[in-house]
Amino acid sequence: MAENGVQSVSRALTLLRLLAQGDGSRLSDLARAAGLPVSTAHRLLTTMEQQGFAQFEPASSAWHVGRDAFSVGMAYGRRLSFVAPALPLLRRLRDATRETANLGILDDDHLVTVSQVESREIRRALSPPGRRVPVFSSAMGKAILATWRDEDVLALADRAGLPPLTSKSLRTRDAALADITRTRARGWALDDEEFNLGMRCLAAVVWSPQGEAACAISISGAAGRLTDDRIAPLGTLVAQAAEELTVLLGGVAPESGTG
Repeated sequence: MAENGVQSVSRALTLLRLLAQGDGSRLSDLARAAGLPVSTAHRLLTTMEQQGFAQFEPASSAWHVGRDAFSVGMAYGRRLSFVAPALPLLRRLRDATRETANLGILDDDHLVTVSQVESREIRRALSPPGRRVPVFSSAMGKAILATWRDEDVLALADRAGLPPLTSKSLRTRDAALADITRTRARGWALDDEEFNLGMRCLAAVVWSPQGEAACAISISGAAGRLTDDRIAPLGTLVAQAAEELTVLLGGVAPESGTG
């Protein structure tokens, strides 16, 4: 493929990622975020629309993800053998806690949500499937990291950094390792407004048949509902759901702790 063809593909994929992050975006905003001239962004989006990967809504002058992008994303989910068995558990966890239930994996030093059952509450925490989150700011990410050796956790902190997303984000290697140690001790992880102020998340790891972290389950919601007195009981519920999915997958937790 010619160089300009490779560049066009790269730019189109950048636009597709930007479309996936929002609920409708104007052309000028997409062009600015992608670092492209408006005319180039429009040409690419028009081509993507013809192929079903983007959709323009005239009433709001906004661009959205197209139906074929959804189909491609679903194919990725089907490849992950734990997504389908997890859905009934996520629904039950949502109903039991009244909060959004999530399933996530670690991918390229980030936590990616791969499945989600939304809370029915008006104010709810959502990290849409496909969104990439810094691992140390994610309860699901920290639940998975708790299965690693300390030196590997610290190596990731050095490699990926500790971005201060909120005033409560973990900012040092020592703070990150202390948080992971607490996660191991209690069996579930906590994002205490570290990704979004006013939102909390509780997560637990799901084990593979090889005794490795396959994914993580979490609930996320407003800190006003996930109050201090509810954190431990809800953490136990999340850990139980993760254990149930582990059993369904034929997974097994290592006998000894990590550290």
